[in-house]
Amino acid sequence: MGWSDPSRDREGVFSSCRQRRLNVRFLTVAARSTLQSMCDRALGGSWRWPLGRRIDTGFAVGAASATSEVWNTPAIIYHTAMGCLSFQNIAKQFGTQIVLSNVSFELNAAETVGLIGANGAGKTTIFRLLMDDFPPDTGTIVRERNLDIGLLTQLPELVEERTLHDEAGSTFADLLALEAKLHKISEQMAAGPDEPEMTDLMERYDRVNGRFIADGGHTFQTRLNEVLGGLGFALSDYGRIVANFSGGEKSRVALAKLLLRDQRYLLLDEPTNHLDIDAVRWLEKFLGSHRGGAVIISHDRYLLDRLCDRILEVEHGAVKSYPGNYTNYAETKERLVLTEQRQYAKDAAFIKKERAFIAKHIAGQRSAQAKGRRKRLERKLGDGAYVTDTTNKLTTARIRFEESTAGNELVYRCDELAMAFGDNTLFTDLAFQLNAGQRLCITGPNGTGKSTLLNIIVGTIEPTAGRSLLDHKLRVGYYRQESTQLDSDRSVLDEIRADHPELSKERARNLLAQYRFTGDDVFKPLRALSGGEQSRVRLAKLMLEAPDLLILDEPTNHLDIASREVLEEALLSFTGTILAVSHDRYFLDRIADRLLIIRDGVGRVYDGNYTYYLEEEEQRRERERAKKASPQRGTKRKQRIDKPTRKPSSPYDAMSIQELEELVMERETKLATMHERFGDAAVYQDTDELAELREQEDKLSRELAEVDAAWQQRVEALDGQ
Repeated sequence: MGWSDPSRDREGVFSSCRQRRLNVRFLTVAARSTLQSMCDRALGGSWRWPLGRRIDTGFAVGAASATSEVWNTPAIIYHTAMGCLSFQNIAKQFGTQIVLSNVSFELNAAETVGLIGANGAGKTTIFRLLMDDFPPDTGTIVRERNLDIGLLTQLPELVEERTLHDEAGSTFADLLALEAKLHKISEQMAAGPDEPEMTDLMERYDRVNGRFIADGGHTFQTRLNEVLGGLGFALSDYGRIVANFSGGEKSRVALAKLLLRDQRYLLLDEPTNHLDIDAVRWLEKFLGSHRGGAVIISHDRYLLDRLCDRILEVEHGAVKSYPGNYTNYAETKERLVLTEQRQYAKDAAFIKKERAFIAKHIAGQRSAQAKGRRKRLERKLGDGAYVTDTTNKLTTARIRFEESTAGNELVYRCDELAMAFGDNTLFTDLAFQLNAGQRLCITGPNGTGKSTLLNIIVGTIEPTAGRSLLDHKLRVGYYRQESTQLDSDRSVLDEIRADHPELSKERARNLLAQYRFTGDDVFKPLRALSGGEQSRVRLAKLMLEAPDLLILDEPTNHLDIASREVLEEALLSFTGTILAVSHDRYFLDRIADRLLIIRDGVGRVYDGNYTYYLEEEEQRRERERAKKASPQRGTKRKQRIDKPTRKPSSPYDAMSIQELEELVMERETKLATMHERFGDAAVYQDTDELAELREQEDKLSRELAEVDAAWQQRVEALDGQ
């Protein structure tokens, strides 16, 4: 490129800049000045705008348009192929425990699959086999060549010496290296080399910058902010050292890194653990737009309902596939189990009748007939023609709470309630009441004071302001989120009887069987139990208290799906009053008849469940959108009446070149300001605000492109004169 050629005309320089789409975002002031001087020499100082404005604003209009195009494309784009992973007759055994036996299934690249089963059924083993952590004992695992698989485990591996921003941003190492190259070339240009060397530097800058743009260089920081903000991190968290994070926060960092990697196939082991209700909703929308495939191990039935195309159930070493989401699986499974149990009863009666006939006549006059029927029965039993065993149960054991003796009187009331710890205000002016027999559930983002509110209600914490009135005549059963109420040295059976010595061992074992503690399980020491098993012990103890008011803080934490459904059935049959804090949206839908949402220090009560709350919020947003649009209705339509049809003129036709230039610069400034808003993590926690901001950005980008096109046409027309 002959920048020193004095005969080069304006259009030539302009076209060269256009073709290069020279992004000077990373040029230092000195490098920009050097480049500007070369342009001035080439043009005799007579025309500076195209390159000069691009240097001053830091970005070419053409490149800005390209950036807009990149921002409008989905974050993850994949080529899809069917059958990218499959198990063929897989078996896996650890010691004497058979985990998987003759398992076959196929995973497609464009579907989301829910992987469910009891704790310890083998779900994580399937993930480890898919990741080739160890081989199967028998069978074949088929993977599509070069399939890029991303795995989220419950034990994240992080570089804990890094800050949150650096650790999450490490997924963009290649882009950061390109960015560093751009800075280095910029510094070399700033040194004022001769023209041949400057031309070489510009060409190198152009090549590196092209790769930087193509690989998402202008969007990766926005994507980083979107993912971290969506998962509940604030900008103030970016500088924190990962080693100082809690276990739940580290799990969210690992999830953020996985989502930023743009991998084609995702294996997610309990991705909603440690997420509040807003972060779960954000993750649900993010995964819903994922263009590749995914397998999700989760106890979040609402998530499985919203995302899954198919459910794989791991049970007794086998894997069975059910089309549709979780609700469809549950309905189908219930029908299949009912059919199986009916067939089992029918076949058992037939087999009993046949064996009775054989026993009666095997040595008598009808011996030949009896021997023939015995041979036929044995052959059919060997071929599996009869259902001789059913491992499924139509319903799991039911928990029942004692009947409440409370009447229809007021159970709890608060007025102008406020709570703060120092400068941290959790909520203010909170007011609601709870009547006997009602089921009020409380939800909202983490850190809004939900558990603190429960402690205020039971009197263990005094509020900062306001009144909190609980009927103290009631028997209250309080299930805390984190509890040390269990004696780890006791067995399960002894722990249940400790506060109720009148309870016989037989009745205690019958009670524990309802919580899925059978056989020798009741003699296990509590310290040997998992978190979910300890939660079931605490619920069993709570039932024995025969409470009038149940106060539950995240009761479904650590419970598998079967245990959650047992608990929900018990709560639905409970005649007393329920006050529960939960992030489990399926639980909120089934249990709540009223919902208290605490957000941004404000509490609002909805007279319905979680789905009702979503519908109310959507109607509220529709009313707000209609209100914004209503003032402009009617006038434009009236102005169009009786006007002759003609091609509308451009609003830029009457503007001078100078005015168009100023308008372009104004639009660029506004767009840059808007891009800065994308750096605020709080934006990504409000999906409606984010959508509105992106819509405004799209509109402004289109306006900028239109103004720039009008300016270019005017300049070209001027040059042609």
